[in-house]
Amino acid sequence: MSLVKSTDGTEIAYDVAGSGPPVILVDGALGYRMPGVEGGLADLLAEQLSVYSYDRRGRGDSGYTKPSNLQREIEDIDALIAQAGGSAGIYGISSGGALALEAAIALGPKVTKLAVYEIPYDSSEAGVKAWSAYRTRLAELVDAGDPSGAVELFMRFVGASDEGVAGMRNSPMWPRMESVGATLPLDAEALGDRRVPSERTAGVTAETLVIDGAASLEHMPFMRVSAEALTDAIPRARHVVLEGQSHDLDPAVIAPVLSAFFADQRAA
Repeated sequence: MSLVKSTDGTEIAYDVAGSGPPVILVDGALGYRMPGVEGGLADLLAEQLSVYSYDRRGRGDSGYTKPSNLQREIEDIDALIAQAGGSAGIYGISSGGALALEAAIALGPKVTKLAVYEIPYDSSEAGVKAWSAYRTRLAELVDAGDPSGAVELFMRFVGASDEGVAGMRNSPMWPRMESVGATLPLDAEALGDRRVPSERTAGVTAETLVIDGAASLEHMPFMRVSAEALTDAIPRARHVVLEGQSHDLDPAVIAPVLSAFFADQRAA
């Protein structure tokens, strides 16, 4: 494990594996480096790339300085890019994809290539309304010092049943999830009002891969709608659909796609 100081002095923990063009992996809600939601993706990518896996602030071995917000998280990625030599590719999954996208908008040519998997934007009226209510309640729980309640709220928002929530609360994973519950507002901020930020993404200079899973179409059709909208809005973007994949992504399926994309620097 290595540490790098972000602009506000917060120490960000990261690992580097492999050799080749650098790529930074950005976890989504509740995920972090050990073991992280990527589930071995770093090892698979390290065969062709220099892979930077890191703990987002407030998670794992990284510090947390108040106030922490989207700008601070972008500065964390910028600090990692500096460690990688001044430029790097970025891959983000779910709300981590929203953070990766915001970093690409803010950091311009420092981000050589960008790949995102199923950013949960939902520009529908119902989606935006539900998101607003979720963010309001999430802020109340975090401000009250209730990370456990924040995690449960998040799980219910993404569709977990009473039985599913009870099972998670009684599982060995619950303390790990609870330990990062207070960081959920950072994911919420990265997603903004949940509408696809088409006007701002038009300024992304990096070649971009927008990915979603075919199996998500049945239960979360907004993922496809949002992926297509992002692809249309980002100047150098193309859309890839992974057959048989849902939001619960198999790293072995996406790894060859990401390796080919980030290892090929001809269009960077």
